[in-house]
Amino acid sequence: MVGIILASHGEFAKGILQSSQMIFGEQENIIACCLMPSEGPEDIRKKMEDAIASFDNPEQVLILADLWGGTPFNQACTLLNGHEDSWAIMTGLNLAMLVEALGQRFMTENAQEIVSNILQIAKDAVRAKPESLEPVVESAAPAQAAPVAAIPEGTVLGDGKIKYALARIDTRLLHGQVATNWSKTVQPDRIIVVSDAVAHDDLRKGLIMQAAPPGIKAHVVPIEKMMKVAKDVRFGDTKAMLLFETPQDALRAIEGGVDIKTINVGSMAHTKGKIAVNKAISLGAEDIQTFAKLKELGVSFDVRKVPGDSPEDMDKLIADAKSQLGIK
Repeated sequence: MVGIILASHGEFAKGILQSSQMIFGEQENIIACCLMPSEGPEDIRKKMEDAIASFDNPEQVLILADLWGGTPFNQACTLLNGHEDSWAIMTGLNLAMLVEALGQRFMTENAQEIVSNILQIAKDAVRAKPESLEPVVESAAPAQAAPVAAIPEGTVLGDGKIKYALARIDTRLLHGQVATNWSKTVQPDRIIVVSDAVAHDDLRKGLIMQAAPPGIKAHVVPIEKMMKVAKDVRFGDTKAMLLFETPQDALRAIEGGVDIKTINVGSMAHTKGKIAVNKAISLGAEDIQTFAKLKELGVSFDVRKVPGDSPEDMDKLIADAKSQLGIK
């Protein structure tokens, strides 16, 4: 695995490492090296040397630094000498860059290939609201594309059955852990948020569409619409990730014909009347009843925030919630 050094002035590197772990989970072979106010160039260099020596594969090292021309970057450049064919340095460290680099490590063991793949993503992460504040980029007018004809109703694509790469219950729906970590693990070609509430909320719907990772289409549909999609043979070539806000929405979809065998339970926010059963999941009486109905339908549960987590036992979490709520 490619070793990653985060190099910064002050404790920025430590902070962004902690932020990335909230999204991607704990990671090996990644170390934050911070240049503190009382330290000099030799100090940050020594920290980076020690970090490299601790990596499983010191022949493949990626250094993500905060500032081009700064002391961490300059010292990283001295370490690069003699390793130009395998190591890489990238500046302008931001969270999108780091999370994408962590994801790329699962697909390649080449540090320079990772940089090639994350450069544009790191740049695209710099956005402004309102959009009118962003500079206008002039470009040549694209060639007029031929209109894409709608697929006639009844046309069977593939085997006529939509594929579910992942079905997840997550109060936050499409966010960093899903857009980067899960999408890279299950590799869907569409992310579908299935929610009546969100489908009729233009603001939330717009934010979800913007959060979609590059190359993956994002949709927000009401539950009834998802039931129809599940039965439409034109989606036979589709590999979808479904996101539900609540277990009740998931149950309704499954009872309506959405053929889900396993649900990933990632996050259920705490609200009045609910009991926290772990750091990410809170359950109330209605939730307990809903999961019981899902289990009766043959649905199994994968309780994990991120792919790297060890799955928890849903039955034990429900038993804990029942005990705390006084439910027999």
